[in-house]
Amino acid sequence: MKLRKAALAAIASASLVAAGACGSGFDDQTTQQSSGPASLQIMIASSGDAETKAVKDAAAAWATSSGNTATVTPAQDIVQQLGQALAGSTPPDVFYVDAARFADYASVGALDPYAKGDAFLPKLNESFTYEGKLYCVPKDASTLALEINTDLWAKAGLTDADIPTTWDQLTAAARKLKASGVTPLAIGDTRDRIGAFLVQAGGWWVSADGKQPTADTPQNAQALTYLKSLLTEGLAKYPKALDAGWAGEAFGKGKAAMTIEGNWIKGALSSDFPNIKYVVKELPAGPKGKGTLSFTQCWGIAAKSKFKDQSVRFVEAMTTADQQMSFAKGFGVMPSRTDAQATYQQQYPDDAAFIAGAQYAQGPVNAPKMDSVLADLDSALQGLQTGDPKAILQRFDKNAKTALGG
Repeated sequence: MKLRKAALAAIASASLVAAGACGSGFDDQTTQQSSGPASLQIMIASSGDAETKAVKDAAAAWATSSGNTATVTPAQDIVQQLGQALAGSTPPDVFYVDAARFADYASVGALDPYAKGDAFLPKLNESFTYEGKLYCVPKDASTLALEINTDLWAKAGLTDADIPTTWDQLTAAARKLKASGVTPLAIGDTRDRIGAFLVQAGGWWVSADGKQPTADTPQNAQALTYLKSLLTEGLAKYPKALDAGWAGEAFGKGKAAMTIEGNWIKGALSSDFPNIKYVVKELPAGPKGKGTLSFTQCWGIAAKSKFKDQSVRFVEAMTTADQQMSFAKGFGVMPSRTDAQATYQQQYPDDAAFIAGAQYAQGPVNAPKMDSVLADLDSALQGLQTGDPKAILQRFDKNAKTALGG
């Protein structure tokens, strides 16, 4: 943490260059840069060998066609390594920026605001917008949905007509599942899962501009109170209570009939629990309608890069509809481009719920200097079953106000 904060402080004086707009979603009016062929350095936070290979292959193809070179480095710890590089004024030209970290980098001028987001899903663009400016384009998308074990569902006497589309229906189905002798719902014990209930109730942790805490509201209290009722009635359990490392593992082992996870669960179940039969549905709507969470990264370009024009062209090549579909096939991500949604859904019809959620999903808290506040929130949420929802929300607002005000 200290290293990361020091790195960000070291680049606080970096200048930001305004970007123009063009129809492809990228700036044609780039800043002064080195002439001649570029030797781009690209740092990624890879999900595994499949992603590393896919990105390296795509980078090599771009380099060959453009006359530049592109070296892709999978980071062991991108927060630490990128922080060191930025502090030392030797950042990679292009790098992955997680939505949950974006505001820290944007707020100190580490990123070149090259992007125009007309080609990408608007809700994803929100995750990479700081003080009204879109900095970088989302490279892909993941959303939460409801996974249902069809064998356990049928064993409890439930049919397709019982698939929940509202909180009340979720509770009703969960009670029937519990009566059949199975834990109804496994859910992760952090804001990255629980936050979906807040969105469904019409609330969120912070204001849309990321400047004010907004946790202590009736909407958020309603959301946490509802989840607490599921936990106390035994209709939902955290992974630890099911002797699992994450909710997907509990679901895969048949310890829970439902779970709330993202599209990454597909690969995990296929690899570790290939015999499980399940369907994926949109999350049940709350009092204010549908709500889910998105998880994404953008292609960041360093404000100090000597090859900004070439970096923009590289990102442009990595985010064409065809290339995003290639990445989808290679390592299981969903495209972030609007014009690739229909193609993806046609090729992956079982992912319809994930695709639908991308249209209305809420991204992570988009505000700088919130790491310790969010860690404290997760600790409080882990004790929700015996905790006080209003006290949890008030504590977050108090901590967040200090962090945001500082």
